[in-house]
Parts: sequence; C-alpha cells; structure tokens
Amino acid sequence: MSHTVPSHPQMDVQIERKFVPKQKDLGEDVNWAQINKDVLRSLEKPRPAFWIIFFSALALFSFGVYCEVYQYQTGMGVSDLNNPQVWGLYIATFIFWIGMGHSGTLLSALLHIIHADWRKPIYRYSEAMTTFTLMTAALFVLVHMGRLWQFYYVVAYPNERWVWPNFTSPLVWDATAIGTYLTSSLLFLYMGMIPDLAICRDNAKGARRALYKFLSLGWQGTDRQWGNFKVAYMTMACFLMPLAVSVHSIVSTDFAVSQNPGWHVTSFPPYFVLGALYSGCSGIITLFIVLRYVFRFEAYMTQPILNKLIKMTFAIAMVWTYLDLIEYATTWYGSDEVARQDLVYRATGDYALQFWGMIFCAMVMPFTLLIRFVRQNYVVLLIISLILNVGMWLERFQIITPTFAKSHYPWTWTAGWWPSWVQWGIVAGSFGWFTMLFMLYCKIFPSVSMYEVKEMVHEQNMHDKLHGAQAPAHQTALGAIPEMNGGKI
Repeated sequence: MSHTVPSHPQMDVQIERKFVPKQKDLGEDVNWAQINKDVLRSLEKPRPAFWIIFFSALALFSFGVYCEVYQYQTGMGVSDLNNPQVWGLYIATFIFWIGMGHSGTLLSALLHIIHADWRKPIYRYSEAMTTFTLMTAALFVLVHMGRLWQFYYVVAYPNERWVWPNFTSPLVWDATAIGTYLTSSLLFLYMGMIPDLAICRDNAKGARRALYKFLSLGWQGTDRQWGNFKVAYMTMACFLMPLAVSVHSIVSTDFAVSQNPGWHVTSFPPYFVLGALYSGCSGIITLFIVLRYVFRFEAYMTQPILNKLIKMTFAIAMVWTYLDLIEYATTWYGSDEVARQDLVYRATGDYALQFWGMIFCAMVMPFTLLIRFVRQNYVVLLIISLILNVGMWLERFQIITPTFAKSHYPWTWTAGWWPSWVQWGIVAGSFGWFTMLFMLYCKIFPSVSMYEVKEMVHEQNMHDKLHGAQAPAHQTALGAIPEMNGGKI
C-alpha cells in the first residue's frame, strides 16, 4: 500500500536549501566599514601593476597619435585606402568598439531590472567600459574622414537646403547613434555614482574633496533623495535597453542596405546585437580579472560572480554562433551566386587564415569555458577572454575586407590587399586610448559601487538570519517525512 506525502511549497524550498547548498556571491566576513575602506583605498594606493598598465597604454596611444598626425600631414594615401578598399581597419575597428561598448550598459540595465544582485560589484566598471569604448569608436569616424576639420558633416544638425549633412549617409547614422547612446550611458553611469561620490566627498581632502563635492550634488542620503534616486535609476534602465538594441541595429544597417555580397541579409541586426553582447561580455571578464588584482578587489569580485558571468558569456556565444551558421547556410543554399562565391572566397582565398582564425577564436574557444580548471585559473581565463575578443575583431575584419576585395565586378578586385602600418598603428593607439582612460577613471572614481554592495551584504545577512530562525521548523518538517527519518513507505 502506498502513501502520498502532502506537498508543502515552503517545506520543499527548505529541503532544497539543505541538500543543494548555493555558494554565496560575497564572503561572510565582508562588512560595511570594510567596503568603504577597500574601495577608498583603491583610489589612493593601487598595486604597482596599475602604473605599468597605464604607462604602457600611454606609449601605445602616443604611437597612434603619431600615425594619425603623419596621415593628416601626408595625406590618406599612406593608409593604402583606395577604391574599392575604402574602409579598411578603420570601420572594422569602429564596429568592434561600438559592439564592445553596448554590452556594459545594456547588461547592467537588464540585470538591474530583473534584480540580479550579483551584478552589483561589477556593474560600475562595465558601464564605464561602455562610455570609453564609445569615445574610442567616435575617433574612427573622424580618422576615416581624413579631413578632420569637416567633422560637422556627420552631425545631424538641422539645415534648410538639405545639402549637408547627408542624411542617407551611414556616417551620419553612426554619429547619431554614438551621440545618443554615449549621452545616455554617461548619464546612467553618473547617476549611479552620486551616492558613492558623497562617500568619497566625506573622506577626501584637497582637490579631490572639491571635485567630489561638486559632482555629488549635495547628496545627504535622505529618504526622499533615495526614493527619487531609485525611481530615476530604474527609469533610465528601462529607457537604455531598447536604445542599445536600436543603436547597434543602426550600425548593422550600414551593411544591410548595401548590395555588396554577404551584406544584404535580414539577419544582420540581431546578429550584430548578439555579437556586441558577446565581445562586451568577454571584455567584462578581462577587466574583472585585471581590476580584481590591480585594485585588490578579491573580496568583491569573487569566484561565484565570475562563474555567473562566464555562464552568461557562454550562452551568448552559442546564440551568436548559431546566427553565424545560419548566415552561412542561407548564403550557401540561397539563389545569390555572387554571395556564395564570396563565402567560398572567405574560407579558401587570400583571407582564409583570418576566416578560420575567427572560427577557432570565436566559435571553438568558448567551449573551454566549460572546463572547471579554466574558470578557476585567472591567468588562463584572462588569456581566453582576450582570444575571444581577437576572434570578434577578426569577424569584423572578415565582414569588410574580403567583400571589398572580391565584389560584383572583376575589374575592382584587389586580392591580397593588406592594411598599411599607419592603419595598424592607429588601431593599436585606440587600444591604448581606451586602456588609459579606463585606468584613469578607476583611479579617480570608485569602480565598485559601495552602496549597492552594502545592500547586497545586508540582504545576504537578512537571508542568513531568516534561514537560521527557520532551522528548527525545517528539521521538524524533514522529520515528518518517512524517507528523511528512516521510516518506510
């Protein structure tokens, strides 16, 4: 004879908590006073590696400035850009930086809306990453123009004659997208920092105190201020999500409206958005490991949080891989013979090494994230996160250069074209520019949200107290089940 054990949802939850223990995102020894002390210390005394990274980035940026000045004084011919190779590395790297920047604010806003607490120690620097990658991408619009003094041609200002700016030009679309998203991201980043700037104001001296006092806008932490702050921050998060998706869809439209083989496909907008999230998540992992060591954030950038970030990166990588394979399948089985030949040329032609390098770095390497050793070894994980972004940069290169090298008309083919050292120098300088700005930001402003980590610690402690108070009832509930106390059915 069988007996049915009555189901009690609360009892089921208690059983799950007992037999499936979940690792906490933060350690139990983290307290509020320590949070302030650790974050404020990061603004004063980082590890010596900070200065090594900063001056290396400054040297790289200086070389990029030299290349740009040389190109400006000599002419665009030194870049080897000519018809049909009119974009080269400039627009490929522009797309890379735009994509890398979209995930920081987008994921921060999304995780804030769904109340994912594990985002709280890492969202601040990911939003800063968005801001500086957009500032880096904006440089390539100017560099690609050549005539820097005519930058206003790409700004969508009102005009009566409709001559300039040219609203059908993708450069105008890109400038509008960058301007809109950069302004919104800056406002979102700054708004979230106001309570922490007040903490810095109360603990700083001299010029730093004056800076923090000005930026904290008289924040006192009253109930009214907190209420207005929470509403405004959530509103901004809801606004930024569709904005981020639409902005990178605009960038993909630069290609989709063209008739070039391999570009005129309807899957480009979601493909670009997923690619942006993929490269951005890889960048967040890279910065996670760097900041954790340089600024001594081991207590806040923990392994459980990193595991969640890795899982999200792997999931996004798989969706992006699926969309990429769909693009190849529709091209191969479609009726556009020129597009099919373009796909074959990418895989077997002059740029086959870059194509298969992209396949390996961006499609195969993510599976290494499933290995526990990789997830727990920070040096190996740092290298893999960099490899993933190398694959995403190669993917942008593959979209542009092979298509221009062998398009519809044979007399425009430029097989074997390769960028000049000037292009490579400016691209390298952009990485130095981003790294330099990001490290300066982390030295001046708190890169870990103090007030949100305190909320996280408080909620974790309240959960522990509640769970501990329910322990006797939990044990009684378990004892009432025959299987749990040695009884038989």
